[in-house]
Amino acid sequence: MLADWLPGILMLVLFALETPISFAIAISALSFFLIDDGIPLKIFAQKMVSATDSYPLLSIPFFVLAGAIMNKAGITARLLALADAMVGHMTGALAQMCTLLATMLGGLTASSSADAAMLAKVLGPEMVRTGYSPAFAAVITSSAAIITSLIPPSIGLIIYAYIADVSVGRLFIGGIIPGLLLALSLMLTTWYISKKRGYLPLRDHYAGNAVVWGAFKEAIWALSIPVFIIVGIRYGIFTPTEAGAMTVVYTIGVGLFAYRSLRWQDLPRVLKETALDTSSVMLMICAASAFGFYLAWERIPPQMAGWLITVTKDPLYLLLLINVTLIILGTAIEGTSALIILTPIFVPILLKLNVDPVHFGIVLITNLTIAGITPPVGQMMFISSQVLHVPMEDYTIEVLPFLGAMLVVLFLLTVFPAITLWLPNLVYGVA
Repeated sequence: MLADWLPGILMLVLFALETPISFAIAISALSFFLIDDGIPLKIFAQKMVSATDSYPLLSIPFFVLAGAIMNKAGITARLLALADAMVGHMTGALAQMCTLLATMLGGLTASSSADAAMLAKVLGPEMVRTGYSPAFAAVITSSAAIITSLIPPSIGLIIYAYIADVSVGRLFIGGIIPGLLLALSLMLTTWYISKKRGYLPLRDHYAGNAVVWGAFKEAIWALSIPVFIIVGIRYGIFTPTEAGAMTVVYTIGVGLFAYRSLRWQDLPRVLKETALDTSSVMLMICAASAFGFYLAWERIPPQMAGWLITVTKDPLYLLLLINVTLIILGTAIEGTSALIILTPIFVPILLKLNVDPVHFGIVLITNLTIAGITPPVGQMMFISSQVLHVPMEDYTIEVLPFLGAMLVVLFLLTVFPAITLWLPNLVYGVA
């Protein structure tokens, strides 16, 4: 019946009207309870509230807080100096530094949106001042931020692990090689475009091993954080949720005693920023929980599963089909909301076909995060474009080669599961 699909249709309409994502999902879920007289309205509120009753989700505010503390502690300047020493001699040096800095920040901020804003503010104006086109600067700052979604501790990976009931530790480690591969693809694309346009290096020679080593020693405390998280989880020192709390303690120690750039009076502002960022994520999860009840009640996941399996039962072809579907959806639905809505639909289907949920999680996160730079609703696209005052049409033209490079990486991750699974299997053993 058409009425069964009305909440989903309403959600797409609200997205098209640029309604805030959390409200669009919540309103659509609420419409289902209002339409169906057989379900008490109080269940809507119950489903919204019960979504917060999750021990694994406690890690989200902790990792958000840790990222905010490290940003306040002034680690960006140290990481930028290291990036300068390593790639300042390369063609398109500032753009290359942007990608390298994003890769190093990926283990600290846990938020692609936060990285996009920071990169656009820190490196964007300098790129424009030295001759890069504003559209190119917006594209590279937003594209580089995608790497954060794969380098632990990614919030997207935590949410997926919670919904799909997958090991956070395996996902964290599984995202490392794909994240580095994505960074390499962006750097190669940057080199090619910079070569054609004459975007110059910052210096005419390599800075030297001594300079690189000195910059590395300055940044070592910041770079050690992802290692601290992964080692702690792997050897059972703390759980993934406890890892968030331990990372907060670790980052406070780094800011206060190692770098001595964090002050106690900075903490209230940091806590306020964390509360705002965390509340936006949790509101989306609550809304999606209610919407998930609608999907389950109307048996939409099994219906979609049945349709997909009629198309093909080959795991590889099915993954490719899902990728195409996600790429299309990504142009209309923001990545995090799509992750929350689609994970419970696709994971049961793929488990029946013996697709590793860690492999699919990395493919899913990569695909949906790429959507963050695709018009018309790409979140990182909006952030970088607004900071650098770039029209959408200019951004759209400039993003195409970078989008092509990332789709190649996505294809490789889909076709060759070993890229994702080799490292988790090495560390944890074969699942």
